[in-house]
Amino acid sequence: MVPWVRTRLSVMMLLQYAIWGAWLPLLWPYLSNVRKFSPTDIGYAFAVGAVGAIIAPFVAGQLADRYFNTEKFLGLSHIVGGILIFQLASIESLGAFLLFSFVYSVVYSPTLSLTNSISFHHVDRDRDFGKVRLWGTVGWIVVGIGIGQWLLHRHTPAVGLPSEVAAAQFAGMSDAFRLSGVLGIVMGLYCLTLPATPPVKGGKQNATFEALSEVRAQPLLVLFLLAVPISCIHQFYFVHAAGFLGAYQADAGEDGFTKFVNSLVGVGGGGLMTIGQMSEIVVLAMIPLAASALSRKSLLAIGIIAYAVRMALFSYSPQIAGALGVSELAVLMAAIALHGVCFGCFIFVSFMIVDEETTGDVRASAQSLFNLVIVGVGIIVGSFVAGAVATWASSSGTMDYSKLFGVPMYGALGCLVALALFYNGSVGKGRVGTRAALRESARA
Repeated sequence: MVPWVRTRLSVMMLLQYAIWGAWLPLLWPYLSNVRKFSPTDIGYAFAVGAVGAIIAPFVAGQLADRYFNTEKFLGLSHIVGGILIFQLASIESLGAFLLFSFVYSVVYSPTLSLTNSISFHHVDRDRDFGKVRLWGTVGWIVVGIGIGQWLLHRHTPAVGLPSEVAAAQFAGMSDAFRLSGVLGIVMGLYCLTLPATPPVKGGKQNATFEALSEVRAQPLLVLFLLAVPISCIHQFYFVHAAGFLGAYQADAGEDGFTKFVNSLVGVGGGGLMTIGQMSEIVVLAMIPLAASALSRKSLLAIGIIAYAVRMALFSYSPQIAGALGVSELAVLMAAIALHGVCFGCFIFVSFMIVDEETTGDVRASAQSLFNLVIVGVGIIVGSFVAGAVATWASSSGTMDYSKLFGVPMYGALGCLVALALFYNGSVGKGRVGTRAALRESARA
């Protein structure tokens, strides 16, 4: 591998996740407070946005694995996606918003797995992929803090009631869609300059069906099944965290520590959530070392435990802060920081397992299939679950956050038990999957 190839792929990852990070954490508070959509309607908005991830394996994976250079597919997808997402800033009706969200998801969702696929094609998986992927996290951080500061300095009135200040900040969140659109077009043009990644000829005509046949074996079958509830829990965080944290920032805005934090990350919750991406950088940088020292199953278990602890800290932050004698915001920041462990040790490691447990000519399709679970099935189910739990937790008229975040906490603990009982990985510490190696040998 030539060093500059890794640099170019790192820039690709930075732009890929800046596009997504600009608007995703703010979607619930924006739709709820500006467009006045009901929790059920917002659940539909999140759900239709995940449908593209379900379609992706049967379109993007097949094209990239069999017929179409991956970098060209990425370029076209991002240019079209940038034009579409820009429109969401001005769409007011629910029907139009759902329609544009659906079309955008069909275009954008495949690019998440294909940026992984093109990276695996050009760099060493264990040694270099973590270094490339962490720049996606950098992109999320930069755009998240940038939007937070934009809201603080551009859309925060100098005087006014707290409700008026909050309303102005919510209205300013529409700029996040505009920024995402511009970044999408820039990304599309940039992708056309990436190293050529031609399709790999395989033994079967349909790469997705061949990938499905490999997913049915251990450990991928259990991994895919576990990924459904874990991705629901992951989505629960993105649905409710920004609104929860943004409300706390507004209510405690005059507190000295909160005021200082707001000056650094901005307001609205999205900037504060970038602490999770900052920790993600540290975790991803340590993955090569951890992957050589720990089994894949151990890394997955650490990620699931982090999901449970994060939700516990959200649920009981006042009590924990009182017991420790610290600011509640400090407890919340610790919970956000666990996002890096959640993502790095479960989702990131899962993509590595998928790559090492599948044969070369179907890896893009296999990555797309796993992406289907993470940003497709999980988001659809997780969005509706998050809406239903929010309705239940606020049945008394005010939101009970212990109930709200307690449900995913217990869900994560259940996933940990399932992992311990049923997961039987065939890989050790950084080795190529045994079954994949056997399939490659048989095909050769």
